[in-house]
Amino acid sequence: MNQIQTLTPTTDEHRRNSKAWTVDEVAALFELPFNDLMFRAQQTHRERFDANAVQLSTLLSIKTGGCEEDCAYCPQSAHFDTGLKADKLIPLQEVVEAARAAKANGATRFCMGAAWRSPKDRHLEAIGEMVREVKAMGLETCLTAGMLADGQAEQLRDAGLDYYNHNLDTAPEFYGQIITTRTYQDRLDTLDRVRTVGLKVCSGGIVGMGETRRQRAGLIVQLANLDPYPESVPINNLVQVEGTPLAGTAELDPLEFIRTIAVARITMPRAMVRLSAGREQMPETMQALCFLAGANSMFYGDKLLTTSNPQAEADRALLRRLGMRCSTEAGLASTH
Repeated sequence: MNQIQTLTPTTDEHRRNSKAWTVDEVAALFELPFNDLMFRAQQTHRERFDANAVQLSTLLSIKTGGCEEDCAYCPQSAHFDTGLKADKLIPLQEVVEAARAAKANGATRFCMGAAWRSPKDRHLEAIGEMVREVKAMGLETCLTAGMLADGQAEQLRDAGLDYYNHNLDTAPEFYGQIITTRTYQDRLDTLDRVRTVGLKVCSGGIVGMGETRRQRAGLIVQLANLDPYPESVPINNLVQVEGTPLAGTAELDPLEFIRTIAVARITMPRAMVRLSAGREQMPETMQALCFLAGANSMFYGDKLLTTSNPQAEADRALLRRLGMRCSTEAGLASTH
């Protein structure tokens, strides 16, 4: 495996002391008394965002299964028998119909996911058409399709893509226990290609895979020290799928997940921190505490790639009970 690069910004406008975060500093945030951590996260959140607004994104799997990677959490890997059938890229019209429904349900960003190690140029031509059609509806566009080679990020940018998602998944020191077919540096290189051509970055990770708290801190450090840190940070709670190596892993304490949201908010104060996979298993009280901890975005709809997601109406009912409202990212920024 290639030597892992820890990215440290030369200038960090997001830290008052202009220094990169260290693992010790972030681990200390995790160790704060829960109420103190929540208070600090809520203060940070209110300085930059409307505390009662949440941005909605919808994710559609445009190419499911048969991925060459061996990510231990993923039911779409060709290495594991999860009963998931591998499909080809879906037709353009299906994407258009799904995007139209997502917009009607209040989503402002439409994300497309393709289970590839890396896309071929012919794939990007078809995806470019999807991006153009979705943008024509007035939705933001995001794509996750694996590693990008030289020139591919430019092709996506020229098609009008707004965001590219490529998660770091976990801390560098735990990564090798989860994935062996792609190095950590491969992931960093793709993020660098995306950022260099002017695309916005969506990158986060998965918790509850058996990592330690310090390793969760290590993931946050990697994300927060990207220069600049991602505009969107999806935090996923492992969804265990039979047939994957992580099925049967001890479940993460719900309060630890909420702590992770709070630490992400403190270390990346201007990012959209998104509740992503695993929200189906979260009780409403847990989701409410995640919003209090600084989450201001969530995946919304009936399905998240290959796993279920809370129904749209149930989500709307929860937001109403919390006195929260849906908003675009542009409308989220606080005026103070």
